[in-house]
Parts: sequence; structure tokens; C-alpha cells
Amino acid sequence: MNHSPTPEGPVSLRVASARGRWTLLATVLGSGVVLLGSTVTNVALPHIGNDLDADLPVLQWTVNAYMLTLAGLILLGGSLGDRFGRRRIFVLGTVWFAVASLLCGLAPDTGTLIAARALQGVGGALLTPGSLAIIEASFHPDDRPRAIGLWSGFGGIGAALGPFLGGWLVDGPGWRWTFLLSVLPALVCVPVALRHVPESVGTPAKDAVVVAGAEGRRRLDFDIPGAVLGALALALATYALTEARDGGPVAIAAAVGSVVAGAAFLRAERRSGDPMMPPAIFSSRQFTAVNLITLCVYAGTGGFFFLTALQLQIVVGYSALAAGAAMLPNTVLMLLFSSHSGTLAQRLGPRTPLTVGPLVCAAGMLMMLRVGPGASYVQDVLPALLVLGAGMVVMVSPLTVTLLSSVDASNAGLASGINNAAARAAGLVSVAALPLLVGMGPDTYRSDAAFDASFSRAMPLCAGLLAVGASIAFGTLRQTATAAHPPHGRTHGWLMEPPLVSRFVRHQAVE
Repeated sequence: MNHSPTPEGPVSLRVASARGRWTLLATVLGSGVVLLGSTVTNVALPHIGNDLDADLPVLQWTVNAYMLTLAGLILLGGSLGDRFGRRRIFVLGTVWFAVASLLCGLAPDTGTLIAARALQGVGGALLTPGSLAIIEASFHPDDRPRAIGLWSGFGGIGAALGPFLGGWLVDGPGWRWTFLLSVLPALVCVPVALRHVPESVGTPAKDAVVVAGAEGRRRLDFDIPGAVLGALALALATYALTEARDGGPVAIAAAVGSVVAGAAFLRAERRSGDPMMPPAIFSSRQFTAVNLITLCVYAGTGGFFFLTALQLQIVVGYSALAAGAAMLPNTVLMLLFSSHSGTLAQRLGPRTPLTVGPLVCAAGMLMMLRVGPGASYVQDVLPALLVLGAGMVVMVSPLTVTLLSSVDASNAGLASGINNAAARAAGLVSVAALPLLVGMGPDTYRSDAAFDASFSRAMPLCAGLLAVGASIAFGTLRQTATAAHPPHGRTHGWLMEPPLVSRFVRHQAVE
């Protein structure tokens, strides 16, 4: 029997079948290594700084180089999978990510580490969209909700364990193993994918360019100029914010270049035959509002998690393992309850959960102002993280349901892809800008008193971003119940990782 799917006749795997289980294993391992790359690094930053004699801007770039290429290229990565085969690009991205992780672990200096982190993000942009697109294309419609529920559930577990596992590695064999760890899943994932995962390609959009080659293969047009200009605008903005404390013509030139590249990106999207971010989709007021809320929410939480991992180690005196373990209650709350909270948006309407949720998160961030030298975990840290987690439970899944209800079902994947990129870009800019806004110098993290003072100035800013998101929700979203096009299976609450419904199957209706 021929298992190779085509756009006209995809295979129909069952979760209970051996091939279905192998396919799930490959996609979970692939997306899991990207999550580890996002979550394990923060707890390792003080040790990286001490070992490589790095200042604060270098630590920022250690985080942002990864987020930059991942955010800037993730939509292009999905288009490449549509065009050349999702399994092929997924395997390429997994190998790429593993090699880049090896380079990170062996990096002799900060320049090599930052470059390798950027390469890691490229690999993540190639494999992340393919992991869910493979499930969408390969599983029988009756089993697809369960398959995606398992995929997102195991991904949530990976996100929860990331900081804890990263802390254990940093305190044990060393920070380099937080990167080397990603090589092992790839060694398992690649042979499993090549042997068991069906190949599939995308169905061209109405306005896509379809060309019959010598072998009759279908070809999708994709937006390379848009991807390059979008990534360039993000890169220049990040550089300008990170280096702005020193001023100088280079930072000013980067800021101007970012504006120019951003304008060129918008122009390219208007003119492209198949833009990765079609301007017409923003004609939906609710879609635009949800993305503005996303920018505020993920900018605030991105800055919070970046600085909190440092605060717990530098000021409170936690080990890397203890700092990672301290974050677990927040994530456990989301794993247990966020899959059910999406019904709030459908029953009550989106305005209530998307107004209340960010405000509760903001309250949790303000409670972190009590976390200083000698802080008690039970009395100071844990209550703040539980309140923050409760707010994220209320907020994250309704955000996804509201996003998908704001567009036609045929555009659900595209909408979620844009929202995912917006969330990553918000976290990227937040990590670059917050240290500048609160007056952190290059060596602030080497002084517990100086860092504590900066942290105390940063938390109200992070909370303020959440409050702005709540204000946008209250002022723009309708209170009526949502007629949603829900994602298959459960929505999930990955830290800093909104659910990614495949942009790469955007031409199919979400069932």
C-alpha cells in the first residue's frame, strides 16, 4: 500500500496504529527541542556570563539571537514545507537545530555562541511549523483532535520541565549541556521521521503561482522578500535597543534602518502575490485587536521570565536548579487548567477573560516586588507565581479561541501563524528594551543590589504592559459569546509559545 500523501489524497493515520504513534513521537520530539531552546537558557545566563566573561548585552543577545531568527523566519519555514514537503523540511530543520545546538555547547567565546544561537532559531523556524502540519496532513479526521491534543499536551510537559531540567544541568555538568541536550532527541527524531512519517505538500492558495515542472510536481509561491525584510527590521530594532545605552551613530543608524526595513516589509506584503502576512486579514477589527493584545501580553511576560530567572539567582541566591524549580507551579497550573479555559470565551464572550486574565497576571508581577534578598519562597515567590499562573490560565486559551473566531475557518492557520510570530517578536523586543528602560548597565547583573533595584523598576513596566493589553480587550472586543473555529484538540498554554495552528494548511477549513 502506498502511504505517500499528495495534496489530493493524504494518508489517514490512526493514533492507535504503529505508524501513527511513531509519527506522533517524531513531531513531539521535534517541537520539544525548540521549546527546550526557548526555556532552558534563561536559568543558565549568570553562569554563561561568568564563564565567558560576558556583560549584560551579550546575555541579552544569547536569548534574542535565537528568538530573532525563529520569529522572523517561522512563516517562511512553513511555506517551504508546503512547497518542498513537510517531512523533508522538518527533518532538515531538526538536523540544522541539532548541529547548531552542538555549536552552542562547544562555543569557545560569546561571538560564536550568539551566532550559533541564531542558527538554532533558523532550525527551529524550519521544524516547528512542520511538526503540526504533518499531523494535520497525515491523521484521519476522526483521530486528528486526539493527535493534536497529545502533541500539545506533551509539548506543554516539555515546556514545564525546561527550566527545571536546565537548572539541573547547569548545576551539574555545566551550562553547555543545556545546549548539548538538544542533540539527543534529534538523533532519535530524524531516523523515526525518515522511516515512519508520511510526506505531504500544501495545497496552493487561490492566488498562488502553480507551475507544472518536468515531473508534474506542484509548486507554491512564497514570500522570500517579506521574510527577509521582516527579519531585518526585527534584527535592526533589537540591535538598536540593546546598544542604545551607549548611544553613538551605529545604534541610531540601526534604529533608522529598522524603520526603513519595516516600511519596505509592509510595501512588499501589499504587492506580493502570496504574502506571508496579507494586509487584508487585518480588516477584521477583532483579529487586529487580538494581535495587539498578544503584543502587550507576551512583551510583558517575556520580560518577566527573562528577569525573574536572573533575580532568583543573583539577588535571592538560588542555584540554577532551584530557580528552574521555582517556576514549576506556574506552569503546572496552566497544564492542568488552560485546556478548559477556552470555553470561557465561547460562553461568556472574549472581553471578560481577556480583560481579567492580564490584570491578574499584572497583579502577580507586582507581587514579585517583595522578592529581594532573603525572600521566602513560600511567603514571597510562590504566591506571586500562583497568581501569575492563574491569570495565564484565564488568558491564554481564550486568546487563541478568540483569534481563530475572528477569521474565516480557511484562514485559521494563517491567523495563528501571524499571532505566533507576533508573540515571539514581542518577547524579543521586550528582552532588548527592558534593561535599557530600567537603566541596567553592562555589569548590573554582577551586583545583587544594582540588579535588585533594576528588577524593582522593571516589574511595574511588565505589569503595565499587561494592563494595556487588558484595556485593549475591554475597549475593542465584543462581550457576546464567540462562535469560534476552535483548534483541533486542546488549546494549550506553553510559556511564551502560543498554540500554532498550521499556517501551512491554511487553505483547508479547520474542521
